[in-house]
Amino acid sequence: MANRPLRDFYEILGVQRTATPEEIKNAYRKAAFKYHPDRNPGDGEAEENFKEAAEAYEILRDDNKRSRYDRFGREGLRGQMPNYSSSEDVFSVFDEIFGGGFFNGFSGGRRSSGPQPGASRKVQVEITLEEVSKGAKREMQYRRLEACEQCKGSGATKGSGSAKCPTCGGHGVVEAVMGFMSMRTTCSRCGGRGSVIEKPCKACRGAGRTEAIRKVTIEVPPGVDDGMRLHIQGGGDAGEQGSPFGDLIVFISVKQHQFFVRREMDIYCEVTIPYHRAVLGGTVTVPTISGTAELSIPRGIQPGQALRMRGLGLPTPNAPDSRGDQFVIIGVDVPKNVTGRKKELIEELSKLEGDEVRPKTKGFLDKLRDFFAEGE
Repeated sequence: MANRPLRDFYEILGVQRTATPEEIKNAYRKAAFKYHPDRNPGDGEAEENFKEAAEAYEILRDDNKRSRYDRFGREGLRGQMPNYSSSEDVFSVFDEIFGGGFFNGFSGGRRSSGPQPGASRKVQVEITLEEVSKGAKREMQYRRLEACEQCKGSGATKGSGSAKCPTCGGHGVVEAVMGFMSMRTTCSRCGGRGSVIEKPCKACRGAGRTEAIRKVTIEVPPGVDDGMRLHIQGGGDAGEQGSPFGDLIVFISVKQHQFFVRREMDIYCEVTIPYHRAVLGGTVTVPTISGTAELSIPRGIQPGQALRMRGLGLPTPNAPDSRGDQFVIIGVDVPKNVTGRKKELIEELSKLEGDEVRPKTKGFLDKLRDFFAEGE
């Protein structure tokens, strides 16, 4: 966002940190209405505010992202921040939340800026945590609107044409006067084109588009998180009257792992080692997201203690050479039944150590929670 100081998301929308989802949505609606480019033509500051409000809403409307932001600030959203390079990138958020006609009260909505692309199509891709580590590819099929082969997208029967729309007089918008105010809206009859088809094509019934099945290879980059979205330009519906295609929006779903737990780019797991290895120390083989690795166990390690394996976490989005860490929480396997020589040795050890009882100290997870709580 331009070179401006980063502001608190709640401050951007003008709401309290205790605001309800409905209050946040209403605040976003108000901000988007105020800074919309059609109301502020040529105003770069308004456009930045427009994008800034959309960014704030994208985070605060998602319970998981909002919780991370409340606890850790923007740092807790590393790799999950939306990227709006222009105000046009924000319109997909509006269409998804408020519908395409939300801003049609100004200059005929987005149609005023020229030919409008078709609607976005949405698909969902589920990947594993291992695929988060290395990236993934998916071959998918989905339906979208493409130009009608019969009329080549014109919507008119061959040999016929179009005529000026009788409702808007060819302007594409109609104006309603209410007291001292006037409101311009897109013409409902011609859809803003200013013309109507005289003899509609029978194949597409004048729409100029028909539904088709499209195949696509989706490349998911390393480091993505659950709930992230990928935009494939031109993968959506064809626009009307030869306008550009919309985008394909890919929603990423990361399958819960049976062994690893993720926190941003770091991963956590728990392993159980024999009690003698906890006492004497040594090396054990532990699983990682990309195979196995040797982990050095210090002498006298305590249950619940965590060991860091640097660089064995997940890659940072857009920077795959930068990776998080893996934390291994140690559990100690205490045998339930011992006999023979093992029992004799343990009994001999118990005589040497005695039966002193010590109060339990905070475990690793408690300390971890305290650590993160300090940053709130």
